[in-house]
Amino acid sequence: MINQLLLSNRWKILGWVLFIPSLIAGVFLTINDFESTGFKMPVFAIISDKFLGKAEYFTWIESEIAVTIVGVIFIIGALLICFSREKNEDEFIAETRLNSLQWAVLINYILLLLAFIFVYGTVFLTVIVYGIFTTLLIFIIRFHYLLYKNNLINPDEKQN
Repeated sequence: MINQLLLSNRWKILGWVLFIPSLIAGVFLTINDFESTGFKMPVFAIISDKFLGKAEYFTWIESEIAVTIVGVIFIIGALLICFSREKNEDEFIAETRLNSLQWAVLINYILLLLAFIFVYGTVFLTVIVYGIFTTLLIFIIRFHYLLYKNNLINPDEKQN
């Protein structure tokens, strides 16, 4: 069965090249509490507001964009990894891909549910932002762990 939504295997390499540095940069920004990086630029905003201020629509604003750049690169890299074929894409890998996606969505929504119940205040918004990235991250970890585990059990098979 050929999945039409998958990209060529070559895109996976670019995905890893984008994903790993952006993951490291994201952790660095998180540890530093998203402190000012001094990387400000005018950006086009469909909607923007200052804290407790009036919303502005379709306007240019001056914004610190380090977090935006890291987030965009992370998402692009993760999507390339998730939606690139393996070298030997077969039924086992398709089933593993589906299983990993189901796990990622389930775990992400369990974490979201726990956040709704136990996390309050502005920290809740931070947790929700992390929720944007966790589905892709959990999928990548689970999918590649299952492929690795299968290679240990069946070393004769050429899986990637």
